[in-house]
Amino acid sequence: MPATIHFHKLAYLLLLGLCLTPLIGAGSALIMGAVFAIIIGNPFAELSQTASKWMLKAAVVGLGFAVDINQVIEVGRSSLVLTIVSITAIIGLGEILTQVFKLNRNTGVLISFGTAICGGSAIAAMAPVIKAKDHEVAVALGVVFLLNGVGLLLFPAIGHYLNLSQEQFGMWAALAIHDTSSVVGASATYGAVALSIATTVKLTRAMWIIPYTTLAGVFWRSEEKASIPLFIVGFLAAALINTYLPDYSSTWSFLNSAAKQLLVMTLFLIGSGLSINVLKQAGVKPFLMAILLWVVVSSVILILILDGFI
Repeated sequence: MPATIHFHKLAYLLLLGLCLTPLIGAGSALIMGAVFAIIIGNPFAELSQTASKWMLKAAVVGLGFAVDINQVIEVGRSSLVLTIVSITAIIGLGEILTQVFKLNRNTGVLISFGTAICGGSAIAAMAPVIKAKDHEVAVALGVVFLLNGVGLLLFPAIGHYLNLSQEQFGMWAALAIHDTSSVVGASATYGAVALSIATTVKLTRAMWIIPYTTLAGVFWRSEEKASIPLFIVGFLAAALINTYLPDYSSTWSFLNSAAKQLLVMTLFLIGSGLSINVLKQAGVKPFLMAILLWVVVSSVILILILDGFI
């Protein structure tokens, strides 16, 4: 038995190490982690969950070294109306679907908020504000996690099928995929331009966590307040450094490349967090509600992009 356990752990670590090489891409890493966890089981479940959160933040910060801060400012300014309208519309539609599927109110709000802004980060920020229980948070995170995996694999395939430009795909991924990790992973497989646009738009959108959680606190009469995730501040700082210290461009390029590879490892860890228990805990109704909301949102955004409205 001990030998089997040691082999189990060794196999996991070898696959994780393999993700440091160019042999494994973002999508492959996620699938590899998920398959390993479902068939064999994750031998480092708690450790990998903690590590993936910190590694994702570090990777996102590193990706900022390839972004111009002026681009971030322009994206935020030019998309102000679109952002407010789209986030509000998604949350409103989510509220309607929550009633249709007769879901627990808090679970529906968390799924809607995660779909509207940035997946797990938004859910984690909103949960204490609406006084969500642990099992409600777990269900929302489980549903969003699984849809993230689908989006990571499905979006690039649809993008190539529809011959979307890198600019179009980057915008679509940022607005329609839940979590930052999957947005970055999907756009990274599509191209460098798509990655830059998607990361910038997604993190700019994530800043809206604060005003929307503040508004929710008024309705729920909550004293809990959300704060801007530090990895967003780090991303902006990296973009600022990259823009105004061009003499060290080779260093910034190295850090950006390291961040991309770190992201691949992170996606393996995220994938290995999937388990049969997560699927059972979520149940059918939250999945149906989240899938319908996601399909409507991603389809409408794609149509608007193809028609030139976005």
